[in-house]
Amino acid sequence: MEPTGSLIALLAVLGTAVLSMPVYAALGRRADADASRKGTQFLLGAGDFLLHWFLWALSPLERGLVALGTTPDAMNVAGFVAGLLSGVFIGTGYLQLGGWAILFAGVCDIMDGRLARAFKVASPYGKFIDSTLDRFVETFAFLGFVWFLRDTRHGAFLAAAAICGSLLVSYAQARGETVGVHRSGGLMQRAERLVLTCLVCLLDAPISAALGQPPGTACVFVLGLIAVSTFGTAVYRTLAIARQLR
Repeated sequence: MEPTGSLIALLAVLGTAVLSMPVYAALGRRADADASRKGTQFLLGAGDFLLHWFLWALSPLERGLVALGTTPDAMNVAGFVAGLLSGVFIGTGYLQLGGWAILFAGVCDIMDGRLARAFKVASPYGKFIDSTLDRFVETFAFLGFVWFLRDTRHGAFLAAAAICGSLLVSYAQARGETVGVHRSGGLMQRAERLVLTCLVCLLDAPISAALGQPPGTACVFVLGLIAVSTFGTAVYRTLAIARQLR
């Protein structure tokens, strides 16, 4: 996909999203039951409106998948493939395609859990597969950045640091849960990382060009932000869990 075409597509999606928000608000800003029950803190809680709006916007897709009898496993496989393709696209310089693949993988990740609850087949198996495949998908994308930025001064290192920080965030939470402490939160959770990597893939070309810098410049900046904030989030979770255990 050409950068101009990708930008037009992104603007169309964003325009539709903005126009739908007043509709959602006029309908009473229906809180999503699953999101409320889990107590998600997208953007440290400041993004609650966006989260509930996004799930409301996806509800027609969810109803369609339920009507078709789509299984959670099918969504897991689709998300895994999309994640793998995102890494391939990013690594070979097709950032815009990589961004759309990341977005599609994220939607699949949301849908698999919602389908499991709709069909009443939620289970420990589903939670394990969902969480584990999320790590695969994210790692694929970051490895794509490592290869794409291999000739830049700091890009490959920052992409590798972003991988490490992201896995540490997930590990701290998973390890805490094994000892009976459920602790999420922090500045850079998976939702934030997904949004940032998706957007920078779609917008790197125009932003880098506007700055008079080579392609990938915006990616390097965002990966540095993710690297620093994921390590900070991992430290926050580690200290919070340790404090609660003591």
